[in-house]
Amino acid sequence: MKGFYLKASGIIQNTVKHRFIFALLLVVVSPSLWAEAGLPVLSVETNEAGNQEYSVTLQILGLMTLLTFLPAIVMMMTSFIRVTVVFAILRQALGMQQTPSNQILIGLSLFLTLFIMSPVIEQVNENAVQPYIAETITATQALDAAQAPFSRFMLEQTRESDLVLFMDLSATPPLSEGQMPPFKVLVPAFIISELKTAFQIGFLLFIPFLIIDLVIASILMAMGMMMLSPLIISLPFKIMLFVLIDGWALVVGTLANSFT
Repeated sequence: MKGFYLKASGIIQNTVKHRFIFALLLVVVSPSLWAEAGLPVLSVETNEAGNQEYSVTLQILGLMTLLTFLPAIVMMMTSFIRVTVVFAILRQALGMQQTPSNQILIGLSLFLTLFIMSPVIEQVNENAVQPYIAETITATQALDAAQAPFSRFMLEQTRESDLVLFMDLSATPPLSEGQMPPFKVLVPAFIISELKTAFQIGFLLFIPFLIIDLVIASILMAMGMMMLSPLIISLPFKIMLFVLIDGWALVVGTLANSFT
């Protein structure tokens, strides 16, 4: 029986080895066979208008590369920054470290970002995605058309001082009227502006909860209960206040209106 198992394992190893060698030869030999057959696997052609058209393989490769930057695009070029920072400050102001959990806050932030960015997404779909699917524009033209709505959105939310700062740092020449700043300037300026706005909203959220903490701490000190943590007593009152004023609706509504 032992010899049978040894023989079977040897056959399996030889089979796997042969398949690996065959796959390696296929990868090495296939490009030359494709080249001899004249298949446009990796090719760039120039059309009559002078624009370059890429083969389907290159377009798929470019699309897969863009998908790796999708998390950065969602986090740094949309309303996701402001929403997540405000929610994190709100949780800290309430005095709850893990409630709501990070998964809930991130999920809420993603759906709220989708809601806020829906006009921009519709413009991208109408001006870039659908014409590209219909093959009326090239991939380069589709990227330019998709970039324009995001640039306008970020420019509307960017402070002029932050934009001037990064233009000076990058030695960008002054822009003419109606000209969009380059992405290397607009994106970091937008991020700084969003962080500044999120901290301003978070400061306003902190004030009523800070007042409750001060009142509870003063009452406990006057009663001589200095060994009892004020956070334990103030937490139910802060939760009750937040629920009574319908805090989630106020915060979400304020965030959504802050982008209009």
